[in-house]
Amino acid sequence: MPETTSLPPDLSQGTAQGALAPYADLTPDAVLDALETLALVPDGRQLALNSYENRVYQVWLDEPADGRNILVAKFYRPERWSDDAILEEHAFTRELAGREIPVVPPLEFDGRTLHRAGNHRFALFPRHGGRAPELSDPDTLEWLGRFIARIHAVGALETYRERPTLDIHSFGEAPRDFLLQSPFLPPELRNAWEGTVNVALEGVRRCFERAGPVAQLRLHGDCHMGNVLWTDAGPHFVDFDDSRLGPAIQDLWMLLSGDRQEQQRQLDEVLAGYRDFMDFDPRELHLVEALRTLRLIHYSGWLARRWDDPAFPAAFPWFGSPRYWEERILELKEQIALMDEGPLELFG
Repeated sequence: MPETTSLPPDLSQGTAQGALAPYADLTPDAVLDALETLALVPDGRQLALNSYENRVYQVWLDEPADGRNILVAKFYRPERWSDDAILEEHAFTRELAGREIPVVPPLEFDGRTLHRAGNHRFALFPRHGGRAPELSDPDTLEWLGRFIARIHAVGALETYRERPTLDIHSFGEAPRDFLLQSPFLPPELRNAWEGTVNVALEGVRRCFERAGPVAQLRLHGDCHMGNVLWTDAGPHFVDFDDSRLGPAIQDLWMLLSGDRQEQQRQLDEVLAGYRDFMDFDPRELHLVEALRTLRLIHYSGWLARRWDDPAFPAAFPWFGSPRYWEERILELKEQIALMDEGPLELFG
């Protein structure tokens, strides 16, 4: 299962105009036809999995492939990533798997992991089930810390050449600018939102200045708990679609929730495992609330950019309503205050 939900794409790249209904021709028959281009024999059954940025299906085979009767087919959103960027992500996950780190890399067919059928590019993955991790359990947090550190240890060995870096422009300024040019902001709230988001971005810049230069690693990039599946053997990460260069804390801060005291406890438990395999630069703690703020801005921009995809109005009917923007303004004001507080502490 390579994907559940996805971090929004880089809004500095292109526009959604003209990309109407990008999956309109991806019918059930087209999914089966794509499998058949690889000499696979589907039995006709398929199940759409929870994904918006791409389209992901569980498919059943009449004849096993690599010993498996069930695979997961991921169809990439047109024009989001170049072929080289997708292959770079594939190579990273296969490198991780080769070092016995429990991730879910794409399968090879005829020596390739990326395939094309009609207008669509796709990859096939083994199906891996699991449940959400129990983040209230200290042992689980420590285990996740060790797991992420192992990913980062490999991610630090080389750099990405085709994939972008997480930065203030692509995750903050570009979505802000796109939203200000869009029809989604109610006129009566436009000035309030623009003023608030600008103050928030100033806070983000100050946090990055306080942190100073930090190491840029190949990351998972979207470590929300929908992308971690837990079994009795431990965790495995799925969906490296948003993998990019960035600071290590990007893959850690989403494990932290609740009030400051709760987040401090969670951080201590995560880093107890993380530092078994990787050093952690305490300056990156200045970035926790800044990265959270960027994600909030970026998410609204993602919804606006994807509105021409019919799946989005159906799934997010509340987007663009006055109440939605009122809540986002309050959310950003809370983040402004949090960014002005001192960072969490590193003990030990």
